[in-house]
Amino acid sequence: MTIPPLLVKAARAGWRWQWQQLMGGLGPADAEGNYRRPAGAFTTKPPLPASAGTPGGHLLVVGRSCPWAHRAWLTWSLRQLQGSVAVVMAEPDPAAGRWCFPTPVQGCTTLQELYRRSGADPSQRATVPVLLEAQAGRIVLGESARLMELLNDWPAPDGAPDLEPQALKPAIARWRDRLQGAVNDGVYRCGFARSQAAYNRAEAELFGALEEVESALAAPGAGPWLCGEALTLADVQLFPTLIRLELVYAPLFGVSRRPLWQFPALWAWRRRFHGLPGVAATCCPEAWRADYFGALFPLHPSGIVPAGPDLATLVAAQLQP
Repeated sequence: MTIPPLLVKAARAGWRWQWQQLMGGLGPADAEGNYRRPAGAFTTKPPLPASAGTPGGHLLVVGRSCPWAHRAWLTWSLRQLQGSVAVVMAEPDPAAGRWCFPTPVQGCTTLQELYRRSGADPSQRATVPVLLEAQAGRIVLGESARLMELLNDWPAPDGAPDLEPQALKPAIARWRDRLQGAVNDGVYRCGFARSQAAYNRAEAELFGALEEVESALAAPGAGPWLCGEALTLADVQLFPTLIRLELVYAPLFGVSRRPLWQFPALWAWRRRFHGLPGVAATCCPEAWRADYFGALFPLHPSGIVPAGPDLATLVAAQLQP
């Protein structure tokens, strides 16, 4: 059957218009088509709560597929905070576009209810992660970068690493600032770009930043971590993006110009980080792929979850070109 060219042209125009409308709800953009992450709620880092360290005093709400939640979850795990902060897993509801609780949390079945109870505007999008004060049932903090810092300040058992040592704070801040815009947000700026020019800018900045990290890690006497011998919040911030690179971001967001095995120092860094105690338990590739491919309808209308590489091959001891 031959489809008339005019029908094809009309279908393309109609779909592009609908795609623009849907993308407006998924990820806002500026006039040039550059994705702009919307502002969140509960973004100000508070002083360390007086009840910090009290068993059962706080809950950390995360979602398996969310990279922003993943970095808070990693900080919690690396800092060994299981005794004082309980992790609560929220599950995505793609049909309603919200996070839900399989078992009610503080009487709430959705994260949106917790947001409203804590004073958020009803129109504010409810996102993970959030730190919840258990007794009051109110959100303490909901911005992942600040939450990482607060959890690093949290009372921890002897032997837990300090992920932001005073002497390394300037270097950590430089890396985190560079990674946030170019890499963490960068993959989304590629996937949610509204124009070719916007995509080209984001994609070039992403791979430029990865080349910088590669050069820094490969320099004589450098490493094994971004700021030298100590694991820091800079490493924690980079890992959730890189561990998802081949599994979801490359095929879905179009960031496949250079596979990670072409960055040997970064490949070794990712394998080393994945091997840290507790890290593998926070990596849920099936949930990542199901949520990204199944929920981001404007980018993947069929909802079909394609096959992908096994996570074990991405953290292998040897490069797999």
